[in-house]
Amino acid sequence: MLETTKLHLKQKDFLQLADFTSEEVHYLLETAQEMKAQQKQGIPHPHLSGKVLGMIFEKSSTRTRVSFEVGMLQLGGHAIFLSSKDIQLGRGESISDTAKVLSRYVDGIMIRTFSHESVEELAEHATVPVINGLTDLQHPTQVLADLLTILEHKGKLSGLKLSYIGDGNNNMAHSLMEGAVKVGMDISIASPPGYLPNGNITETAIAAGKETGACVVITNDPVEAIKDADVVVTDVWTSMGQEEETAKRLKDFAAYQVNQELCQHAKADYLFLHCLPAHRGEEVTAEIIDGPHSVVFDEAENRLHAQKAILKILLSK
Repeated sequence: MLETTKLHLKQKDFLQLADFTSEEVHYLLETAQEMKAQQKQGIPHPHLSGKVLGMIFEKSSTRTRVSFEVGMLQLGGHAIFLSSKDIQLGRGESISDTAKVLSRYVDGIMIRTFSHESVEELAEHATVPVINGLTDLQHPTQVLADLLTILEHKGKLSGLKLSYIGDGNNNMAHSLMEGAVKVGMDISIASPPGYLPNGNITETAIAAGKETGACVVITNDPVEAIKDADVVVTDVWTSMGQEEETAKRLKDFAAYQVNQELCQHAKADYLFLHCLPAHRGEEVTAEIIDGPHSVVFDEAENRLHAQKAILKILLSK
């Protein structure tokens, strides 16, 4: 275990897992375990007493909004929900002006939006920490919770194999690649032609994997990807903002459903993860997501604990 009192994050913001060292990712996970243990034991941990988090939402949310609000409350602080429709950002105010103004009021900003460039611009102009709650390119807070869930159930991360089946060019696939290699976990992604992961993110993950001994495999063959997997992950085939592509995507991804037949190629004790919401009968069958290998609700709960670790570390600097 790392001595967390001697470790500090170099990053001001939490935008993507590629920004962090392997040691820093482990530090975040260890802090999340600590936060979770304290909550379960009823031990107060008001590390952010008097602190305020501003939360900008351009995309709707269940888990992100509730977990960040509850997390700030349990840490002794407060969270303010800011719908883009209700603030001046939705009426044309620039991101840079919004960042500068909010920095005068709050101690941190969480944003859930479409464009990753918007989050980067917000962080560039804000003088307080900015947390990426989701973009079309990245979903790092979810993947930190996924790593925490795998660690709890498997007792380790390094040396495991994670298989992601589905749309490789989505935020979960990208953040899973970045997170897996940081902790020494092999990752295989199976996607149809035309839906492969972002090339720059893939190259960065492969390079990071060389430092931790983790392997990245990108393939069109779901059986190849899932073979001997310790962890199986999927996501919806049609994300928010892609609704017009639904019919085409249902056809293109038909052979990439996570079902009993496909999962027979994984290890007998594999875990199944899904960031939710799920479309049963599309990307995954009910017998898998509601079956004995599924830990999706532990995974959902761990959004709270992982995000509390992020909040504690960044906002108490």
